[in-house]
Amino acid sequence: MGPHRPAGIENRFDAGEIVGEGGVPLHRGTPLQDHTFIWYYRTLPPETRIPVDIGILYQDEHLLVVDKPHFLPTTPGGTYIQESALVRLRNQLGLPDLIPMHRLDRMTAGVLLFSTNPQTRGRYQVLFEKRQVQKEYECVSAAEPAPGHPAVDFPVVVRNRMTKSRSYLLAEVIEGEPNAETRIERLETFDGGPAAGAPGTTGGGRLARYRLEPHTGKTHQLRVHMASLGLGIVNDAFYPDLLDKAPDDYARPLQLLARVIQFVDPVSGKPVEYRSGLELSEAVRARS
Repeated sequence: MGPHRPAGIENRFDAGEIVGEGGVPLHRGTPLQDHTFIWYYRTLPPETRIPVDIGILYQDEHLLVVDKPHFLPTTPGGTYIQESALVRLRNQLGLPDLIPMHRLDRMTAGVLLFSTNPQTRGRYQVLFEKRQVQKEYECVSAAEPAPGHPAVDFPVVVRNRMTKSRSYLLAEVIEGEPNAETRIERLETFDGGPAAGAPGTTGGGRLARYRLEPHTGKTHQLRVHMASLGLGIVNDAFYPDLLDKAPDDYARPLQLLARVIQFVDPVSGKPVEYRSGLELSEAVRARS
């Protein structure tokens, strides 16, 4: 390790956190030959608990279906390790083999499926690979397109070609053969609150609740397709415009919800439907 060993490394040796072959702990005085492999894991900073809870919709020996809240990532990543749906549920339910069958964006809430059984996991994965799973989302956006966009005759199907942006971790529409498709239906309209945050509006205008049926599964597809119509989703910090990064505002979640997921269960052979019990806060406010 050389004559000038950082105190942090020495402390990790003392704590048995640095191991060699077979996971055997190494100590400061352990002689190491050239090209000897050792392992240690980075120390993670303390995580602030995200003030949301996960609702369980269904559980059996093969599947766990939950209502993922806004702001909670599906899997660990970046600054979120313990504060992810996967790690929380593994710890809470004692299910070390838990694996998500699909993902929801951190800012999207709703129905999320996990496999609990490695023996049957592949049968569920095939459903998603072959697009044999039907999904339905809801969102709240402006009732009419932003200035500069034409009026929309609902229901409408949006088709275009999407790719990940080279400049940022966003998606963008480019020329070419369509690879993304969404059916969009307007369900109801209502007055927006003074801070509704619909992109392209100043607040207080008419809002609407929409049903979104994705026929493909591109990253941020629904958000991009709504924004392309001039109907950016309320509280979307990415589309149509990328806003400056700011701390999460738990009072202003993205108004996008994975409402329903349907498929023929490959184990039972029966059609199943799992429906979110969550509601979009802007729609709830309008009804109150």
